[in-house]
Amino acid sequence: MLSLFNSKRRKAAVALVKAARARGMSVEDYAKTLSPAELAQYVPQDDKPKAEMPDVTLWGLPPDKDVTAAKFIADARVAEAVAAYRAGDWQPGAALLADLGADWDRRAFAVQQLGDAAADDDGPLKTWQASGTADAAAVHAQGLVALAWQIRSGLTPEHVSGEQWAGFFRVLEEAEAATRAAAEAAPADPTPWSTLLTVARGRQYDNDAFRAVWAELVARDPLHRQGHEQALQYWCAKWFGSHEQMFAFADEAAAKTPKLAGLVLVAAHEAEAKDVEAWKSDRTKRALDVVVPWLAGEGRDHPANLRDRAYAAKALVVNGRCDEAVEQFKVLGEHADALVWAYGGKPVFEFVKTRYLACHGATRP
Repeated sequence: MLSLFNSKRRKAAVALVKAARARGMSVEDYAKTLSPAELAQYVPQDDKPKAEMPDVTLWGLPPDKDVTAAKFIADARVAEAVAAYRAGDWQPGAALLADLGADWDRRAFAVQQLGDAAADDDGPLKTWQASGTADAAAVHAQGLVALAWQIRSGLTPEHVSGEQWAGFFRVLEEAEAATRAAAEAAPADPTPWSTLLTVARGRQYDNDAFRAVWAELVARDPLHRQGHEQALQYWCAKWFGSHEQMFAFADEAAAKTPKLAGLVLVAAHEAEAKDVEAWKSDRTKRALDVVVPWLAGEGRDHPANLRDRAYAAKALVVNGRCDEAVEQFKVLGEHADALVWAYGGKPVFEFVKTRYLACHGATRP
């Protein structure tokens, strides 16, 4: 109680409340957006010395100025195919997909990246489609889905305009037809069904209709990583499920194989707004004990590698396992493009802040 009557403490508290109100946030939520240095500004200087921010380069990490949220594709061949497509040449992408065969996770990743490029420019795709291949059909379907989400934008629903919603649903309708055509062109390929899971979420399929699409996917690949990611989003409370359904789905997936254990970390992040303890739960700790070894071994070359490392880095910091978190940041390098950093709208800031916390709690180099 005495602290309430300390004038410097009181002024600092009032300043924090005012700053939070100016942003339409609670004090607790606003404090979460602050770096240790920014939060220290609200601590009276005569209470304790201001902590110095660690020099992350001492741990072998790139300096803050090099951190970027620009999209990064770690798989060199996929990156080269996308770069060639953006330069007008679709043939490297076609060759890549032909070579991948039944490597379904890598195929889905490549189709997604090429589809993103096609959403920006469908000129090369039209020439590719003239070849009549199933691969071109899969990229076309994914490109339409990416285009629909571009039209909708990443804004929260209340800030999406009527015109944007109309365009979103119009293109998604085209995407559904294109995706079903792609599925018919390659009956054994789970990729179009993974794409259709995204369409189903956007077109607001009810639970039974969504499960029907899901059944088609897992009949072709029961452990399909991208499909599981899309299904987890559907079962989130912000879409058509609940926290309970989301976590049940993530737990079931994690029990199947280590490459799906990262979904538990994604679920913790989705629940964070209403359940900050989700990151510290026994469920999350068990998932970390599976994900971290997988990333160091079999998962080192998996398309989900950097995505899982980003979620693992945050979860490790929250759970005080900072030395392990620093190791994840060493692999992530300068790349802050994972979704775990983006939800607050300031990915570079979130990435840098979490790195500081990791180094602050880690063994000194």
